[in-house]
This record gives sequence, structure tokens and C-alpha cells, in this order.
Amino acid sequence: MLNNKVCIVTGGAQGIGRCIVETFAKHDALQVYACDMNGAAMASLEAKYPNVTVVELNVCDRASIQQFVEKVKSEHGRIDVLVNNAGVTRDNLIEKMTEEEWDFVCDVNLKGVFNMTQAVAPVMMENGAGSIVTMSSVVGTDGNIGQTNYAATKGGVIAMTKGWAKELSRKGAQVRANCIAPGFIETPMTVDLPEKVLHYMRSKTPLGRMGKPEDIANAALFLASDNSAFITGQTLKVDGGLVI
Repeated sequence: MLNNKVCIVTGGAQGIGRCIVETFAKHDALQVYACDMNGAAMASLEAKYPNVTVVELNVCDRASIQQFVEKVKSEHGRIDVLVNNAGVTRDNLIEKMTEEEWDFVCDVNLKGVFNMTQAVAPVMMENGAGSIVTMSSVVGTDGNIGQTNYAATKGGVIAMTKGWAKELSRKGAQVRANCIAPGFIETPMTVDLPEKVLHYMRSKTPLGRMGKPEDIANAALFLASDNSAFITGQTLKVDGGLVI
């Protein structure tokens, strides 16, 4: 389905990011670069999939990103897919949120996406094609209590994506940019939540369950592939009907 594409996935160590890496590896990607600060957690990916390369990378480190992108370009001559998945949370009510909590989330979730896309997009434009998939959230489209910083970043990446959809294709390049907005998803971040919280999440979702990482990975696979060749500037909600 990915037709020998060269793919980069940030935040690939666990949860949704890891599932995206595995899904891409299984669907004919030539090479999937699984990027994360926790390299040890990704070691098993290389052992399991010959077309996965683990890269320890901080999306806030612009110099390291540039070196990495140049290395990929020198090895393959192109980058076909970028999935901006790396993200963090530091939740607090607005009156209690610290400047450090605000800055940390903005640095990773918003500037990190900017850093990666700024480095990769020119390579895609040179080659005349590419797909950028950025992880937003229903919190970015509809807000949530105690997540001012997170909501700002997830809404921000949607706005950036719309701009990129116009900017990166203006000279005829088939470079596309889209977002995915997950709802309540079963990940290592949610597994230890109290059952009453999990019940609340399920009860608020019309399909009556939480999503699985595979639900998001399959959406990323679609947007990364040529099956979505006429889709750009969009935000795909994968939330079981949570926000309608």
C-alpha cells in the first residue's frame, strides 16, 4: 500500500506512534525511520522488521533534525512520508498552569512539528511529491478543561497544516498535508486510568468503546498512501463519533 515509500515517524517508541511504524513496515514501505528520544524502547522494532531503522531524535533539536534529514536524503534521494506524532501533555487548570508547563508542551507539540516539517518539506518539494500527516486531537478542535496548552498546540498544528497544504503545492508539487484528530484511544497513557474515568470515556463515545492504536495507524496509512492522493488540508477525526 505504501509502494516502497521512505517514511519518517516521530514519537515511535510506544502507543500510537509505535503502531504507525509497525503498520507502515507491514504495508510495503521501503524504509520506516522510527524516531524518538527513547531509543532503547524501539530496539525490538529493528529486530522484528528489516525495513525499520531506529533513530534517537529530539524534535526540539533543530541541528540534529537537519543532520538526520540530510542523512536520509543521501541514502534514498527522497522522503515520501512524514508523520508528526511526537507529543506530550502537562495538564492543569488555567489559573494553576505554570509557564514551564506551557512552554514544554508548546515546544514539543507545536514547535517540534514546525521543526520537522521545515526540514523535510523542501526534500518533498524537490521530488515533486510527499505526504505530511500530523497528529492533532479532538481537544484541538473542540477544547477541554485543564488542557489550555495542549489544546493550543493541537489547534495550532491544524492551522499550520492548512497553510502547508496551500504553500507546498503552489509550484505544482504534489505535496499534501493533513491532520488526524483522535478521540479517546487506548494507549500506555490511558491504561492506568481509574475504571470510572474509562467508563466515562466510553459512555461519551457513540460507538461505545475507546479507540485502539490500530484505528489511528490505519488512518495514517490511508493519508500517507496514494489512495488519498486528492486529499490535502484536511483534519480527519478518528473518534468513534465523540465530536459530531
